Formats: sequence, C-alpha cells, structure tokens
Amino acid sequence: MQLNELRYVAIEGPIGCGKTSLARKIAQRLRGELALERPGDNPFLERFYSDRARYALATQLNFLFQRADQVKPLAQSALFTQTVVADFLLDKDPIFARLNLSDEEFSLYTKIYEHLQPQSPAPDLLIVLQASVDTLLSRVERRGIRYERTIDASYLSRLSEAYVAHFHLYERAPILFVNTDGLNFVDEPTHLDLLLGKICEMRGARAFFSMTAA
Repeated sequence: MQLNELRYVAIEGPIGCGKTSLARKIAQRLRGELALERPGDNPFLERFYSDRARYALATQLNFLFQRADQVKPLAQSALFTQTVVADFLLDKDPIFARLNLSDEEFSLYTKIYEHLQPQSPAPDLLIVLQASVDTLLSRVERRGIRYERTIDASYLSRLSEAYVAHFHLYERAPILFVNTDGLNFVDEPTHLDLLLGKICEMRGARAFFSMTAA
C-alpha cells in the first residue's frame, strides 16, 4: 500500500483511543485535509451522558445526520488532490445505536440509517484503534471533558467489545488494527513513523500493529 495513493483514510475506535490526535498527525505528515467529527455541535450529547435512556435516540440521530452530511463530499474522492483523513466512519454509527437504543428505537434508527448509508464511500484504508479499558478510562479522565465524567469502565468495556465484533465482519475497506496501549502518536514521532511503515507493508485486507509487533 502506497501512502501517496491513499485518498481517503478513516480512523475509528472507542472513546479515548486517540482517533482525533492520530488523524491530525497523519494528515500533517501526508499534507492532507482533515475531516473531524464535531461532537460539540450535537446539542443532545451532554444530556445523553446524564440520562442515556431519555436522550439516546435524539443524540444518535443528530450524529447520524451530521456524519452523513460530512461524508457526502468524499463520494468524489477521485477528484481530490490531497489525502483526506477522517476521525470517524459513518459505517460505525450502528455500534452506538445498538448499544444505547431500545429495540423500538433501534428499529426506527435502522430504517433511517439504511436510507443514508449507501451515500457513504468506503475508505482506501481504515485504521481501527484499540486499547485496554484501563487505558481508555485513563485517557477519558485526562482530557477532562465535564459531561464525560459519567463514563465508567463497564460502558467502555461493552463499547470496546462492540467495536471488535463490528469490525471483525467489516469488508468494505482494508483494515489496520492498532493496539495503542504502548503507543503515543502525539509525543513520540517515531511511533507514527512505525505506523506509516506498517501501512506501506500491508498486502492483504487485514493487518495488526502494536509496539510488540513492531
């Protein structure tokens, strides 16, 4: 896989895994453009963390429409002169929906999602970040977002398991799974070098990277 041939790279993973930080670093290194999720634009998100049952559907639909609008321009990626690096993937949206919605709400959500999903292009490369629950919890606490204080180990564990199950079956794009427990892409430039080197070595549809593997 050649880095200069990548036109659309998406980075995914559970809360606290470092998606946005890595997206910024890769975009900077490849001189690409960033497409970042905008959680601050979701008026229901803070209320969701204080009352998940009540605000889950409104939060999820707001994110779904926001993400769908953001990926529409990516359908014409062949026209891009720069790589686009996104810290989200529309295809992952059902992970949170299934985790947080009631059966009736999920049925409604699925109908809406299936209407929007075909407009989402497949990335040239999907990077799925993983970390232990302790690592995720520590990173969430460290970034100090007030409404995320209610996130606990149980929720992060269920979310991580849902990500594993979802992307185990994902076939729309090549995937590089990255264990970030021993990696620091923000403060250690060599870690990013190793990651980009692993991407260049990819020959199949699946690969795995960690400091141990490197």
